Amino acid sequence: MSLRPAMRPLALCSALVLFGSLAFAQTKVAVISLQKAVLDTAEIKAASAAMEARYKPRVTQIETLDRDIATLTNNLQTNAGKLTPQAEADMSNQLQRKQRDVQRYRDDLQTDVNAERETILQKASTRMQDVVKKLAESKGIDVVVDMPYTVYFKAALEITTEAIAAYDKAYPAAAAPSTGK
Repeated sequence: MSLRPAMRPLALCSALVLFGSLAFAQTKVAVISLQKAVLDTAEIKAASAAMEARYKPRVTQIETLDRDIATLTNNLQTNAGKLTPQAEADMSNQLQRKQRDVQRYRDDLQTDVNAERETILQKASTRMQDVVKKLAESKGIDVVVDMPYTVYFKAALEITTEAIAAYDKAYPAAAAPSTGK
């Protein structure tokens, strides 16, 4: 029995849908929390510790200035009316200068930390994407979806922990510098 000419396109479309469904059913999908994967690598943890150690002297300097400002503020309040106008003006000027200095130090520190953090995270994110690609290829995974964009998935599909392990193996963290304590 032959199909009528008008039915052939319908049969062809049905066959394509059937084969398309079969091909889709064989697609392997995995889910990853890319942000968690990057932030939980040994390299990022080591870089974070190194940054903290490197910026500690500047943080200490800011803390010292904050204490100086608190002391000057307290002295101005406690001795209000007891100081000569010139001594009070000098103390107020010193307070304003320290407040400007500490704000500038904070801004500079924040700018430096943000720039370094962005550079480190950008490098690690690029590396992680390469690691995820290799991991997906080795496991025969066709699509890897970032978790924040996924409404639902089975836990067995998640490869975040595997990606972290593969990253740490491919890019071992450098030993943290000794602080001499």
